[in-house]
Amino acid sequence: MTSHKIKNFEIPENQAEILAAYEAEQALAIQESREKYRKIVQAGIAKWISDFQKGNIVINSVTDLRQLIEMDLQLQKDDE
Repeated sequence: MTSHKIKNFEIPENQAEILAAYEAEQALAIQESREKYRKIVQAGIAKWISDFQKGNIVINSVTDLRQLIEMDLQLQKDDE
């Protein structure tokens, strides 16, 4: 690997490779976060449905379910 020294700092010739590796690492971290968030949202939806079926939730709280579904759909859309 060839590099240049400027005041004790080495600047690698392969900066594009380093940048690509960094961007790939960032994209993977974002994807992993989305997967975790989707699991949380899906658990929230399942809990809401269970509570609704048990009669613990009345119809006036459907907004919570709608928001969870919208979050899940947005996370799915972002995966594309």
